[in-house]
Amino acid sequence: FVKTFPILSQGFEIETEMTIHALDKNLLIRSLSVPYRDRPDGSTSKLHTFRDGARVLFTIFQLYRNYKPLSFFLAVTVVFAFLSVILFTPVFREYVLTGLVPRTPTLIVSGFLMTAAFLSLGIGFILDTEVKTSRQNFEIQMNIIRMLLRRGK
Repeated sequence: FVKTFPILSQGFEIETEMTIHALDKNLLIRSLSVPYRDRPDGSTSKLHTFRDGARVLFTIFQLYRNYKPLSFFLAVTVVFAFLSVILFTPVFREYVLTGLVPRTPTLIVSGFLMTAAFLSLGIGFILDTEVKTSRQNFEIQMNIIRMLLRRGK
């Protein structure tokens, strides 16, 4: 685990990163009981509930984007496409009724949003392929290591 874990964060969010990394790599996770004792008198906690909680949530958001890029960028695609259709519908309706497009800026923004939606979808497909390839390479490396360890015994 240690050799495959890239330490990218500091503070309380490292536990979140370690757990998601272990789950992604299909590593065995165990819960161990540890002795717990009260904080010594006069000491203060380093935990800042809201700030550290926000950092953990932001870490989860980033890791979701990194480990599940297709679903992340698909959500972005849906939002951009929805906004594009919302903006385009009244412009198109007015064009059908009058043959004029008086709200050209709205039409342009709608077009850019739909373009961004398609780009987001393409990025999601590309990154998803990269994540799957990386996961396959990791599995191959782990199998080679296991094979070498068996030969050495």
